[in-house]
Amino acid sequence: MTSADARHIPVLMREAIAALNPREGGRYLDGTFGAGGYTRAILDVPGTRVLALDRDPNAVRNGFSLVEASKGRLTLAEARFSQLEETAASLGFLPLDGVVLDIGVSSMQFDEAERGFSFRGDGPLDMRMEGRGRSAADIVNEASVEELADILYYFGEERASRRIARAIALDRETTPFTTTRQLASMIERVAPGKPGDIHPATKSFQALRIAVNDELGELVAALHAAERALAEGGVLAVVTFHSLEDRIVKLFFSERAARGETGSRRLPGEPPPPSVTFICKDRQPVAPSASEVAGNPRARSAKLRYGIRTGAAPRQAGDKLQQLARLPSHKMGRGE
Repeated sequence: MTSADARHIPVLMREAIAALNPREGGRYLDGTFGAGGYTRAILDVPGTRVLALDRDPNAVRNGFSLVEASKGRLTLAEARFSQLEETAASLGFLPLDGVVLDIGVSSMQFDEAERGFSFRGDGPLDMRMEGRGRSAADIVNEASVEELADILYYFGEERASRRIARAIALDRETTPFTTTRQLASMIERVAPGKPGDIHPATKSFQALRIAVNDELGELVAALHAAERALAEGGVLAVVTFHSLEDRIVKLFFSERAARGETGSRRLPGEPPPPSVTFICKDRQPVAPSASEVAGNPRARSAKLRYGIRTGAAPRQAGDKLQQLARLPSHKMGRGE
């Protein structure tokens, strides 16, 4: 398999579709359309209907041919997956029999240097999925040293966050950062890695991308929206690519699958435990096979978690999940 082929294959697709278990006549939502891999797999089941979302207008434009080929079974909309409930409602897609989310940036976005997501090729320091709002260059050139350090440490788990933030602030006084290569080269200079390690700028670029697109906040909102939009028996399947995303998804399912104390063990007047809104079967997370990782290195850190919706009323949004999606309230980032 060539790298060009691998870029179009969603990670853990076979496992995610097996968890989703699409049935004839079912209504499904692909919250991260990308190149349409999950959507095509769902449409392979006769009689299914799919509502596919993507916040990237390029992905939506590139998917029009699949909409035509689906003969009315696919609806494609430009929207964030945090908006899945209201989008599905407006298009008559509720309730849903399944939701699949492939979190993070698509391979196509990484491969397009002009989008600024990767330092493999030189491009503008952008990283905006929708092409609107504050760019990575805006953050790098305008944020305080403290804010930059927090972003790099908490969203990138970069141990050299303070050192990199100080170097950015020093260099931008004379030459603002405008390109991916410019920033990557500076990070490589001030925080060089060891031979065999990932590129020294990898974690910082991840952190800036998450900050630019509010990826963790979007994920939290999408999980709650899916809980509200799914029918009883519907499946929520989520593929993550780094520990910050997986931590949120793991907590979401663990809170909603935990039954708490039985009624006989509660104190008089104590409210009943929260209802179980998802059933999580089998051993999770599901990891990619060795053959998938060999054919697609992007799969290396991927994890799949999924749950089956019960008939219980959806829960209120919890503070723990919101906290995981935000920078801490203190001002100075950790790290070196």
